[in-house]
Amino acid sequence: MQIWVALGLGLALRLAFIGNAARIAGDTLLYGDIAKNWMQYGVYGFARAGADPAPTLIRLPGYPMFLALCFKVFGLDRYTEVMLVQCFVDLVTCVLLADLARRLFNGRAGLAVLWLSALCPFTANYVAAPLTETLSLACIAVAFYGLYRWSKIDAGWNRWLWVTASSLAYAVLLRPEQGLLAAAILPAMLWIATRGRRLEVSRGIPVVVAAFCVILPLAPWTVRNWRTFHVFEPLAPRYATDPGEAVPRGFQRWFKTWAIDFASTENVYWNWDSDEVDISKMPERAFDTENQYTRTAALLAAYNKDNNATGSLDRGFEALAEERIADNPIRYYVALPVARLLNMLLRPRTEMMEVGLEWWQWDRHPIRTVFAAAYAALNFGYIVLGIAGLWLWRRSGWTGERALAWATIAFVLLRCAMLLTLDNSEPRYTLEFFPLLELWAGAVFSYRARANQLNDREEPL
Repeated sequence: MQIWVALGLGLALRLAFIGNAARIAGDTLLYGDIAKNWMQYGVYGFARAGADPAPTLIRLPGYPMFLALCFKVFGLDRYTEVMLVQCFVDLVTCVLLADLARRLFNGRAGLAVLWLSALCPFTANYVAAPLTETLSLACIAVAFYGLYRWSKIDAGWNRWLWVTASSLAYAVLLRPEQGLLAAAILPAMLWIATRGRRLEVSRGIPVVVAAFCVILPLAPWTVRNWRTFHVFEPLAPRYATDPGEAVPRGFQRWFKTWAIDFASTENVYWNWDSDEVDISKMPERAFDTENQYTRTAALLAAYNKDNNATGSLDRGFEALAEERIADNPIRYYVALPVARLLNMLLRPRTEMMEVGLEWWQWDRHPIRTVFAAAYAALNFGYIVLGIAGLWLWRRSGWTGERALAWATIAFVLLRCAMLLTLDNSEPRYTLEFFPLLELWAGAVFSYRARANQLNDREEPL
């Protein structure tokens, strides 16, 4: 009964987000445009007024494939139906995490993980945004669930090998950095296949085949990019630019010398080469000296005349970046990357809601500030609960599966290392941690159950 109550409330939460906080803008429309042109004209690209669609390679085909399938079934631009499908997918993700926790720990842990995942507002919120996040979270859950089931049958040629490989492959087709998921799981599979045995080549063959299946779907994409653009691009460009488009590396490097919070990403980083950049919205740490402030103001004033990011402006920001890095290299290479990562982890996850970027400004919007602070506390609670569960899981000797436990840790560490290299801070980049935080948290409830059982046994008759 509790299972259906949890799923029912989880469904209600997601439908509430779809009904009241749907976000159909930005990258959603970009993905939709690609999907429609692919369906109607056979061109993987963007529409152009009075001309054929222009090919692109700035986004991998995983999510446009999903949208094209939804549009084929429900009709073009039927994003509400897309969100409803994502709602179903996300609830399946919750069930898989719960069942994995049940198998690793016990039934109480599984039920707790179901409640934690079904009622997690941070992942549920992204159901109401036709973006890659919901499907990426599903791939993470399926991959670790498949890894466990594969290891428990015979760690060889069974159906869970193909389930795991397929989820890893589709994860990469959704987002290029999801190759980190394969980097965490495939070594675990190899260790499971060969542990306690003499090294036999035949034992590792299924893992090699799984690895081949992960990269196989990228082959036609790579060939297409070579034939269309004459570039070797097996994934997608880091700065989301097509061949021949200028990359404002100077501006991005300068931005990286001071940016920490998501507000700077939205007010400055995303506005460059498209909208006005207001220097008053930049923090004091963006300027070490009065001279730097004057030069920055002059560059932005020149840019704001027509919002045109020229090469000369980019060189000006590059000079500022070089100066600031030379003055304080520790800040640039260590302090700021760590601060951006912490901001992505701990900031209130209200980026999909009507809550101000400067959420802490009590005098402007007290109710929203209280709501954001509560959201931040809830986010912190999930993190603490997950870490506590991981510690208890380790203390119990990795009950269930040592290799799977280390694979989950490896994925989180690899993703953290990747996030330290980014220019811009976005909370959604740490959303992929939540399936594992929720899974780890199951150990807390499992531990409590075992402790109660031990106490009952110790009571005198």
